[in-house]
Amino acid sequence: MSEENLPNPANILVVDDRPENLKLLSVMLTKKGYTVIKAINGESGIREAFATAPDVILLDINMPDIDGYEVCQQLKANKQTCEIPIIFVSALNQILDKVKAFSYGASDYITKPFQIEEVSARIENQLSIRRLQEKLETKNRELERINLQLQQEIYSRSAAESELAKINQKLQTLATVDSLTQLANRYHFENFLAQEWKRMRREKSPIGIILCDIDYFKLYNDNFGHQAGDICLQKVAQGISSQIRRPADLVARYGGEEFVVILPNTDSKGALKVANNIRQAVQALKLDHPYSQTSDLVTISLGVSSTIPNSDKSTAELLTIADQALYEAKKRGRNQAVLQLI
Repeated sequence: MSEENLPNPANILVVDDRPENLKLLSVMLTKKGYTVIKAINGESGIREAFATAPDVILLDINMPDIDGYEVCQQLKANKQTCEIPIIFVSALNQILDKVKAFSYGASDYITKPFQIEEVSARIENQLSIRRLQEKLETKNRELERINLQLQQEIYSRSAAESELAKINQKLQTLATVDSLTQLANRYHFENFLAQEWKRMRREKSPIGIILCDIDYFKLYNDNFGHQAGDICLQKVAQGISSQIRRPADLVARYGGEEFVVILPNTDSKGALKVANNIRQAVQALKLDHPYSQTSDLVTISLGVSSTIPNSDKSTAELLTIADQALYEAKKRGRNQAVLQLI
């Protein structure tokens, strides 16, 4: 994206204690048309955030003075900076690291090593949300003014309300839908899982979860290119969705080449059956992958877990067990589903 394609060059604050990371991101983002502000540690990152009010912050976690979690917490606690979207960019890729990041107020999470196309896409998504929020605030102020005017201005007020509804719909879509696959996004998944966990706890019913990861997707992307990789992600998303038929179930893009399925009222046997159906459906797409070390077609590995929620368990624990099962599936040779229970 060139600078003239941006409405206004967005200011991106990059906070990382490694000079080589700062330089790499700065060069890449500058080429994309952004204005880059650099901070070498957490303290200077906080100062720059207050001084420059950036549009988006890219934040590392592991830093020597105060870590990224603390930086995020301080910025979200201050009225001046609390609305700035924060995207964590970190080598930490465990489920609990990501859950912790979102609990501190992160808007998104990118694992290293990253692709600049992904970083740019996620930045643009946050900028789009912020622009719509600002537009929504402007329309709200306009609506308040219109409501104070005389009866002859009712038509104008109705037009503004109609436009406001459209903006709200766009904002809702951006906030809950992954733009590439049209599945639920990470934010929607987190909220849905928390909601269904509470419901299953009340009903004393099981909830199943499936973590899916495309086998050797990086090799696919590196050899066929990112455009082909995006098409592959879209087709795999459709393959997964084809096996999820109940209205209460949810398929979401978890990040990168990872997908997640939530299955309320589903025990371990049922969740494993769905996982195997998904695996077979993806293989049946017959997407060529000559660079895979598992098959000559695109395949997926799946980690499955199920439990009846209670006060001694948590959604984070359920995700961790599913992630461990996914790791075991990869360890056993990939293109298979493995079940582990809490």
